[in-house]
This record gives sequence, C-alpha cells and structure tokens, in this order.
Amino acid sequence: MLDVKKIRNQFEEVSRLLKQRGVEQEQLDNFLKLDKKRRELLPQVEEKKKTRNTLSEKVANLKKNNQDAKENIEKNKKLNIEITTIEQKLDQVNEQLNEILVRLPNLPHDSVPFGEDEGENVEIRRWEEHPVFNFEPLNHWEIGEKLDILDFERASKVTGSRFVYYKNWGARLERAVYNFMLDVHVNEDSYEEMITPYIVNSKSMFGTGQFPKFKEDVFQLKDSNYTLIPTAEVTLTNYYSNEILNENDLPIYMTALSPCFRSEAGSAGRDTRGLIRMHQFHKVEMVKYATEDTSYEELEKLTRNGEDILKKLDLPYRTITLCTGDMGFSAAKTYDIEVWMPAQKTYREISSCSNCTDFQARRAKIRYRNKNGKIKFAHTLNGSGLAVGRTVAAILENYQNEDGSVTIPEVLRPYMNGAAVIPN
Repeated sequence: MLDVKKIRNQFEEVSRLLKQRGVEQEQLDNFLKLDKKRRELLPQVEEKKKTRNTLSEKVANLKKNNQDAKENIEKNKKLNIEITTIEQKLDQVNEQLNEILVRLPNLPHDSVPFGEDEGENVEIRRWEEHPVFNFEPLNHWEIGEKLDILDFERASKVTGSRFVYYKNWGARLERAVYNFMLDVHVNEDSYEEMITPYIVNSKSMFGTGQFPKFKEDVFQLKDSNYTLIPTAEVTLTNYYSNEILNENDLPIYMTALSPCFRSEAGSAGRDTRGLIRMHQFHKVEMVKYATEDTSYEELEKLTRNGEDILKKLDLPYRTITLCTGDMGFSAAKTYDIEVWMPAQKTYREISSCSNCTDFQARRAKIRYRNKNGKIKFAHTLNGSGLAVGRTVAAILENYQNEDGSVTIPEVLRPYMNGAAVIPN
C-alpha cells in the first residue's frame, strides 16, 4: 500500500509513475479530491467534539449547583446530531479513499524500464549455450508420458485439467529437485528453513497484495475466511505482520517448500499441456526482510540465489528486468529468470524475484526500530528458488537422450541413490 502523504505531497510524480503502471489519472484525481474532503471534515468533527465536551462540563456544573441546564442540554443534542452526520460523511469518504488506495500498485523504481507488456522487458544477462541435439527434442510431457513418470490423463480423471501424477522416477526427481534447492538455500545462502501453513486468512492475503484485487486467481474455501496459498510468499511475509523488529536483526532470510494453488483465471488456452501452468505445483520460496537502505542490494543477492540453482543444474537461462507494464502488483522492481526449453525453442519463466519495498509492510504492518529508535516500515522481498515443476520440465527437455532416456544432473544424483539416468 502506498503512503498517503507521499501521494498528496508528490502528486505529480506519483501520478506519472502510476500512469506507467496503467492507473488512470481520473482515479488519482478522485483520490486527491477525497483526501482533501477528508482533511476538511476531520477538523470540523474535532471542533464540534471539543465544543460538546465544554458544554457537557457546563451541564454537569449547572446540575451540581441546581441550576437550569435545559438550554445547554438541547445544544448538546444538536451537536450530537451534527457530529454523527459529519462522522457518517467521514466514514463514507474514508471507505472511498481506501477502496482506491488498496488497488493502487507499487511505484516502480527508477531503474525499471517503461513498457506496456512483456515484449518490452529488458534482458540483462544469459548463462550457458543452448544444448545441441542430433535428433528432434521432445516436449517434457511427451518424455514424461513415454517414460511413464508423468500421468496427466489419470490426474484429469481424478481431479480435472492442469493436474498431474508424478510416478516412480518422476516422483523421485521432483523430490530430489526440491531437497537440493532447500539444501543450497539453507547451507550455502543462509536462509532459515520453514514449513508454513498451506491455508491463510483473508488478512494475510491482503497483507501481501493478493486481496482484494486478485481474488479470482486463488482457491477460497467456501463459507470461510480461508484461502489455499498461491505461494509461500504469503505465509513467510506475513510471519512478522503486526510486529516491530530491531534493525540489528535485519536482514532476515527465510525459505520454504510448499504446494501452490492457483485458479489460473484468464489463462484459458495457454500452456494447456505439461507442467508449466498448473492449478497445483510445488515451489521453493525465498523471502527477505530488509531495511530501506539495503533492499535493492538484497534484491541482487536474491536473484543470484535463484540463478545459482540453475547453474548447479547446468540449465541455460537468461535474466530479464520486467517493464512497468509486466510487473506484479506489489513489486517496485522485478527480475524474471527464464530457463531454456529446447522443444519449444524459447525461454520460460522459472523464477520471479521482486523488491516490494515498504508496500507489503504497510498493508501487513511489518515495522522495525532503527538505531535512532525511530519506527520504520520494513522492505520485503520475495523470489522463487525455484518453481519445482518447471525445473523438472527443464531437466527432462535439456537432459533428454536420443534413446528416450534422461540423464540426471550430477548435483541431483546423491538425492537419487546415485542413479545417473532415468531409463527408457
């Protein structure tokens, strides 16, 4: 959530930045108008309450001295009606203000390129050459079905589309991938491993910015305040909600493996086959809490943590900076890491690493006390380290062999009892 004072005091600059993120000027002008109205009503109601208190004291003294207080009592009744009327107007204005405020996205950082959609994202680096095959590479779902390690058909029968059974070597590979990721993040990158709830309340969804704007993207439990998590970002970021940390304890690093549940609303016809766009998938999440002075440095480290997993797996990737029109709602700056998929002859997103600055912290009331004793909002960061299913897909495609088998990346072999190949 944005700072109201900043919107008010730097209105032209905030308007310029939010326009880059698709916010209409009319919405911002309306916000400014409502904010002005609110600041006009507040002193009115406070002044009338002050007058009422003075009259109440006067009435009490008159009664104490057995004097007639009828006139002042009538004045007080009139004041009560006036106060109630103003407070009702104030409540209405506050509700309209909040309705706009909670739907305004974060302000983009100065280094974020301006653009309307993913076509204007900027590539900043690549790693490793694409593998060269002397045969036509298969898609990962074809490999998985031929090896009988992925079963989409029975998952569709049991649940529906965009679900999968991992079988035998497929299940072992998935487990090896996420255990490897967790070990790297914990043992090499100094993250604290967590196992979090997989169901959260609406307040937590609001805290990280999923609610109220993106309710159609999640699975809510009927007749309850609960939602299945779309990512462990929600549970890890809200861990310190409504708390005040000490600056000396920052930065804080957390990582967690969790299932993620997404309705994929609006994705009809996109990635209907394979592991790229599922309703349920595993992801290893990285979350950081930092100060305002260090958060962009921490973003670079966070992104490198995700990239290092791909390097260790020897999977070609590129890293791009998302433009203003492609960034997530809560992000001030985002790097996407995209892995090479040989069968599709393209890069596909496998991690999104974002600095949300104080945007989520304002919503979730995550603060810290600095060295001077001043209370400030923390900066929160999150990234995938990595999306597990997409990593499995990338391994199957990049490590496939002409005889139909799949070579297991060296770093995963200790997690698979030393096996070097998934046999055909």
